[in-house]
Amino acid sequence: MASQEDNRTDELLKLTHELIEIPSVSRNETAIADFVQAKLQIIEGLSTERVGDNLVARTERGLNKRLILGGHLDTVPHAPEFLPELKDGVASGPGAIDMKGGLAVMLALANETEKEIASTSEMDISFVFYVAEEIDIQYSGLRQLERERPDLLEADAAILLEPTGGIIEAGCQGTMKVLLRLKGKRSHTARAWKGVNAVHRLAPVLSAISNYEPRRPVIDGCEFIEALQVVSINGGVAGNVVPDLAEMVINVRFAPDKDSKTALNELAELISKASGELEIVDADMESKKDEVEADTLQIVDVAEPAMPSLDNLLLNDFVSQAKEVRAKLGWTDVAYFYQKGIGALNFGPGNPELSHTSNEKVSREELFGAYSALRNFIF
Repeated sequence: MASQEDNRTDELLKLTHELIEIPSVSRNETAIADFVQAKLQIIEGLSTERVGDNLVARTERGLNKRLILGGHLDTVPHAPEFLPELKDGVASGPGAIDMKGGLAVMLALANETEKEIASTSEMDISFVFYVAEEIDIQYSGLRQLERERPDLLEADAAILLEPTGGIIEAGCQGTMKVLLRLKGKRSHTARAWKGVNAVHRLAPVLSAISNYEPRRPVIDGCEFIEALQVVSINGGVAGNVVPDLAEMVINVRFAPDKDSKTALNELAELISKASGELEIVDADMESKKDEVEADTLQIVDVAEPAMPSLDNLLLNDFVSQAKEVRAKLGWTDVAYFYQKGIGALNFGPGNPELSHTSNEKVSREELFGAYSALRNFIF
């Protein structure tokens, strides 16, 4: 006879598979929002509200502390041949890791709120399911909630169920996409010495970035690892023309002991040593880019980092019971909560190294491990 734990684990696995079966690429989350809303609305003791395709379900016991459990509904685009599968205790498919498994754990914990054990909890809970985490921050469901219903995001602490392998990942690094434009001078390739090849000018910059040694600061016992990566290059006019403009997009990951302005200035210094002086320009210069004679560096997209929140009083017991705490090297919405003065951590099922791959999968053991750790902490 199957035990109660086995039944709960099987339900978690099945629920994860059901969520994976619902396509939810960013900006197309209505179907999965409908599914989650239907699950939440039948749970007694929860007040559920929908704002766009964002859902917030809250306990309302009037307690002095409130914890947010958060997860995003969207996934990145995926290969069409990567199909959902449930086999041998493993759910696989698009978004299995990032983050349908975490969403299933949230729904399972929401179900616990109507049970008698929930009456012993010392905190009210808000379950926040939101859209558009995987794309530009302007589309973020959290920002939409902040604009339209900021009261639904009030809390003392937050845990985001991002995939962490069941390990607390504290804080997060900042990220920005930076556009470098190097100027040259056009000429016929038969008389190349008459021109200046802008694409060739990228060579020393590529060398400087490829030889970059990442800074590895330790903050609150967590080691962060910074990174610089060239993610695209564009240049060229015609097959017989020396190009007069070359563009390079650089992804920058920076630790939470600095802000984006500092990270940008450090990048500008590195590039200047390789290619000469740069002018840092803002987004308003985009329409005037052809008028600028200097080489330029411009932030295209940026998300600030978050310091670890290991000293948050509400999260203290959860942190003290953790088997391991490490730095979050990617960016997550803990940064959003950090900027609002709300301590936040990342903790969820699944190996984060499988995120955004064609091999996303999460096991019944991983799901139940995250579920039971959070259940023991909350209830």
